[in-house]
Amino acid sequence: MRETVREPMLGQIRLQWWRENIAAAFEGGAVRRHAVVEALTAAIRAYCLTRAHFNRLVDAREEDLVEEPLASLDALEDYAEASSARLVYLALESLDVRDRAAEQAGFHIGIAYSLAGLLRAIPFRARIGPALVPAEIAAAASRHLDSARAHRRSIARAALPALLPAIIAERSLARLKRAGYDPFDPALTAPDTMQSWRLAIASLRKRY
Repeated sequence: MRETVREPMLGQIRLQWWRENIAAAFEGGAVRRHAVVEALTAAIRAYCLTRAHFNRLVDAREEDLVEEPLASLDALEDYAEASSARLVYLALESLDVRDRAAEQAGFHIGIAYSLAGLLRAIPFRARIGPALVPAEIAAAASRHLDSARAHRRSIARAALPALLPAIIAERSLARLKRAGYDPFDPALTAPDTMQSWRLAIASLRKRY
């Protein structure tokens, strides 16, 4: 969010617009004529999505408007859960998967995916405090992936599409490791041309 608006006030206005449209979707209000709002409202009502997840997502984006960096690993993980794991929860609900094992896997995958993304964004303005080193954050992300995979045998096949971000996070962390945990290594800016294939193979193998 902070990367797309230069003035915090403009960001606040945009987020309030989303709060109002999300509230209308859940409260049966009129739907604004906007392609994304219409589709989102339809999904909320069709799949009985959880309002708290949307509220937490918007709150996390509001935190992005603050210049203050996230100074501890706990703060990073809390932000990651709010900004990324909540999306995984919503994806699971859209797939009609609401069991505890899938939710726990989604919690860990969402955090791992977000931490990997924050590491990629360090050269561009990530909210990571100077006391946190990339290797430490990468190790935490890897632990979350391991925790997610501990639930693999308990999770229904239907949940897999929502959990595939684990494949992207794992690949991103592997590339960072090869770069010596230097997020400024130019090699990390190259796109992963095999990503679609990796996701397809993981889906066929029923793995994340």
